[in-house]
Amino acid sequence: MLRNTIRSVYKVGVQHGVSSSSQVTVVPAFRNYSSAGEVDLVVIGSGPGGYVAAIKAAQLGLKTACVEKNDTLGGTCLNVGCIPSKALLHNSHYYHAAKHEFKDRGIDVGEVKLNLPNMMKQKTTAVKQLTGGIAYLFKNNNVEHHQGHGKITGTNEVTVMKQDGTEDKIKTKNILIATGSEVTPFPGIEVDEKTVVSSTGALCLEKVPEHMILIGAGVIGLELGSVWSRLGAKVTAVEFLGHIGGLGIDMEMAKNFQRILGKQGMKFQLNTKVMSAERSGGDILVNVENQKGKQNQLSCDTLLVCIGRRPYTNDLGLENVGIEKDGGGRVKVNSKFATSVPNIYAIGDCVEGPMLAHKAEDEGIVCVEGIVGGPVHIDYNCVPSVIYTHPEVAWVGKTEEDLKKEGVKYKVGKFPFAANSRAKTNADTDGLVKVLGCAETDRLLGAHIIGSTAGELINEAALAMEYGASCEDIARVCHAHPTCSEAFREANLAAYCGKAINF
Repeated sequence: MLRNTIRSVYKVGVQHGVSSSSQVTVVPAFRNYSSAGEVDLVVIGSGPGGYVAAIKAAQLGLKTACVEKNDTLGGTCLNVGCIPSKALLHNSHYYHAAKHEFKDRGIDVGEVKLNLPNMMKQKTTAVKQLTGGIAYLFKNNNVEHHQGHGKITGTNEVTVMKQDGTEDKIKTKNILIATGSEVTPFPGIEVDEKTVVSSTGALCLEKVPEHMILIGAGVIGLELGSVWSRLGAKVTAVEFLGHIGGLGIDMEMAKNFQRILGKQGMKFQLNTKVMSAERSGGDILVNVENQKGKQNQLSCDTLLVCIGRRPYTNDLGLENVGIEKDGGGRVKVNSKFATSVPNIYAIGDCVEGPMLAHKAEDEGIVCVEGIVGGPVHIDYNCVPSVIYTHPEVAWVGKTEEDLKKEGVKYKVGKFPFAANSRAKTNADTDGLVKVLGCAETDRLLGAHIIGSTAGELINEAALAMEYGASCEDIARVCHAHPTCSEAFREANLAAYCGKAINF
């Protein structure tokens, strides 16, 4: 399907088809513009979904305001989530490499010491630069920034409750809820962000734990557990499921991933649930029970509670206008992200779907495009997921388990990084590429990667799937040599004709 839509002078682009140099100006059937004293759109929340939506709305000609309760813009992702965790992951990897790998690479550096305050300082610098960047983008795109808690007090009104107790009321034609999510608490375990921590506290510990226990071996737990493991902590993950990596990961990749992390020193207790935790002197005693009913007690000095996140939808005034929520507290929306109130929309973590920053960004863009009359479409099967450990783990599309459950006939192509020339020269060969193709049409149905650059490589797979590429299409695209991306090509070659070249 060719989609080459331009609103005024803005070109949305071409998706799902051939490119075209022609431009078609679309006059929306309905433009919900504001009158004097009003704005066209109020966005509640400035996380990845909210700030991107606000900027896009302003670029499309809407008078836009964004309300943020925190002192800085960027939401959880930029302040206490994706961004600070990636800074610590990156720098802890350097520290671990310097301490354990440099000698084998011919680099003698003497004694390597950790300067944790400086590592935290670099993380904080990155966060400040990026949150400040959003403030600059708001100013540059004429987005009004209102600091305070945003509450819907009418179908066309948002009240900003400021920290000093005063209030501002904003009249608006449209409202977009982009309030994101918050840490899911563990019943009976009180988080103090010092020794019993959520992901927020785990990003700013003042010293390296001797033994850290993770409640949950999903994305957040494995990333933060990796950070502190590299810096010297003993790390044990207790996971209720029978695999690591959380929901959506291919089971073969989960097993490979667990083996690699095990070699790095992380311990796992799967099919095990945490019953309670209690303090005993300077230790934290964690009571666990496996699926056979066997109970055990673990001891640690730092407990990281990372059982997931829940939508942040309380105290937003939803009940004031009759906006419906589902059983999980998520805002109910239709295919255009409209709630039960037609001019009020919701995107991101507070609606159904994976809690991913890039998913929220895409929803924000297409939602505001829809408000001005454009098409609204996202193929959630083409939204990638990444775990930023080392090696990274990334996937997009269907898993083998999905295809078996759906009764879809498929073929598998695999290629290990141990046979990839760039990975060999980098002495970084853990992992593989696995692709799933339709047995009848050869169309790429899913891609799964464990490797040092998996988070970058997966985007080629996402692009290919968006355009309906076959495994042969990908295999016949020339890839630069030597690169890790050649492993993706080789896996597709194996899927479509049964055999890779270099393995």
